[in-house]
Amino acid sequence: MARANVAACKAELDAASLEDLPRLIRRYSKDDREGVRTAVAQARRRLKAERAEAERLLSLAELEASLHAQGFALVAGLDEVGRGALAGPVTAAAVILPDDTVIPGLDDSKRLGPEKRDELAVVIQEVAVAWRIAHVSPEEIDALGIAGATRRAMSIAFEALDPRPDHIVVDGRGIGLGVPETPVVGGDGKVAAIAAASIIAKVARDGLMRSLACDHPHYGFDVNKGYGTSDHMEALATHGLCPLHRRSFTPCESTSRLF
Repeated sequence: MARANVAACKAELDAASLEDLPRLIRRYSKDDREGVRTAVAQARRRLKAERAEAERLLSLAELEASLHAQGFALVAGLDEVGRGALAGPVTAAAVILPDDTVIPGLDDSKRLGPEKRDELAVVIQEVAVAWRIAHVSPEEIDALGIAGATRRAMSIAFEALDPRPDHIVVDGRGIGLGVPETPVVGGDGKVAAIAAASIIAKVARDGLMRSLACDHPHYGFDVNKGYGTSDHMEALATHGLCPLHRRSFTPCESTSRLF
């Protein structure tokens, strides 16, 4: 039987599923043609990467699976974004994912580009049992302090969930919302529900800052999202504060002039 041409071999390897790829690699590894050897090498790298990604996604689900096994039916992940910004709200999200849900590409929002975050936010909101987002204003941040404002944002998002979770997993320290909780340092990269919360919170806050930028065009909020970039600091020195700035934050606290 005539051998398939190199292009056909490569196309079959490229199109193969993760389950079929090892069998095809074994078959084509016996082919001595340079183009096929190159395609096999690429397929091996792809197989290694896809297996690693599958293992990563499984590890994201381990804590929630353990909690489900302990009898907790609804586990919510909580996370916040905007804690270190000089302007704009601090935003929290709470997400309950269905048991055994695997969302391809799910990760800490900080490891993802804007387009991937937007894409995943849509998927998360479609598959979630429930999700909520809460913004706490700069005025509240100044009144409560950033720790208190962050807890308030998480509390609002949590209390709005329907159905109500019977356990929460939260990035960083525990927050004490009246239900059993598991704090996980770096949880947005370790626990699926926390990663999901980090993504939808980030997408929501970024969208809000882009819309608010229209009212305060001098500060570049559509680009810097309120963080202290060099352009933002220059605008702050030139124009002073706007209503979105957190007056209790350095260097805002030393800037008395309002734009």
